[in-house]
Amino acid sequence: MEAALSRFMFFLFLLTCDLTAEAEKSADGPGAAQEPTWLADVPAAMEFIAATEVAVVGFFQDLEIPAVPILRSMVEKFPDVSFGISTDSEVLIHYNITGNTICLFRLVDNEQLNLEDEDTESIDATKLSRFIEINSLHMVTEYNPVTVIGLFNSVIQIHLLLIMNKASPEYEENMHRYQKAAKLFQGKILFILVDSGKKANGKVISFFKLKESQLPALAIYRTLDDEWDTLPKVEVSVEQVQNFCDGFLSGKLLKENRESEEKTPKVEL
Repeated sequence: MEAALSRFMFFLFLLTCDLTAEAEKSADGPGAAQEPTWLADVPAAMEFIAATEVAVVGFFQDLEIPAVPILRSMVEKFPDVSFGISTDSEVLIHYNITGNTICLFRLVDNEQLNLEDEDTESIDATKLSRFIEINSLHMVTEYNPVTVIGLFNSVIQIHLLLIMNKASPEYEENMHRYQKAAKLFQGKILFILVDSGKKANGKVISFFKLKESQLPALAIYRTLDDEWDTLPKVEVSVEQVQNFCDGFLSGKLLKENRESEEKTPKVEL
């Protein structure tokens, strides 16, 4: 009961955060990048979705509905997301679409998240922006009060966190190696970056009982049973990340972490 209450209070805190974002108006300029990609058939749609980490596709039977220009307005707002539109009946059938629907596809966990038909009909720019922000998980997703909801809604139950300061001179090189390692565990582990330079992320550091002097560090966490382990003062390399993940997947876990979890209430990150 105490653990459940802790989870409820944590998510209540998240939901009180400002998750809305001001939607930008669609540009009328000539640049091709300003418009979603037109998906004329099933092979084109499959190739488009497979080529990017996050894709948002509008499957429309009617291009005159308000959701179409709203989808187009998202292209500039989310430069790291690929946007597409299709009205082809075979494409809609292939993705099990029966009406006007907007879907988000994630490569990291092979998920297709659909807005319900009625939600698509009544969508506005703020709601669509929030849907994309929450659910846009990449090979490496930066932790914040918005993405945490999508992370814990993922079917992947093991999360690996790299906790380090983005302002550090080693950041770029470490991130490059961390992203390479992430590809080795696609579909098994979600790779997350926690910027220790942000004061708000201090609760994540303290959750794993880490000190600033122990950073950068790796922390791995399983949402199903709240098991976790850490690797302090890590020198990020593909081999070290791989060994740490393999060890956790094989059941190796620091004894002191298990004992600590038994004594303290569990909360979501």
